[in-house]
Amino acid sequence: MIRLGSAAGYPFEGPRLLGGWTPPPRPAVFVILYKPDPQSKPDRYAVSYVGHSDDLSAERFPFRHPQAPCWVNRAGDRWKVHVAWYEVPGGGRPHREQIAAELTAIYRPRCNDQQYDRTWKDEWLGDYTAPTTTSVARRGPDEA
Repeated sequence: MIRLGSAAGYPFEGPRLLGGWTPPPRPAVFVILYKPDPQSKPDRYAVSYVGHSDDLSAERFPFRHPQAPCWVNRAGDRWKVHVAWYEVPGGGRPHREQIAAELTAIYRPRCNDQQYDRTWKDEWLGDYTAPTTTSVARRGPDEA
């Protein structure tokens, strides 16, 4: 299991080597990963793509997916591409889309055509303080 996302994160199954993976015929959010520095940091992964599906088995995995050439290019070899997936409990398509958009905003995967702004605007939250934090105005998720 790998946790991805802000705060506690979402508990993704995997990562597994994409080339030997048989996707389950279920709806899920999925991420494509690779190890940017496998020698010195073998347990660290980078996100190269975030997606969601109504049926993972219909996504043309492992390498017939339209973005697969980008995944292989980022990893350096098709046998270095990994996958992790999260079957959202009780989550429908809108919930999976929201999670995928959140993960795309956080990780900015280069193989995603669509990117999302990850900055916070004052009018979204306003300013507040609490005993455990300083002012949060003009502070985005990377500065928390």
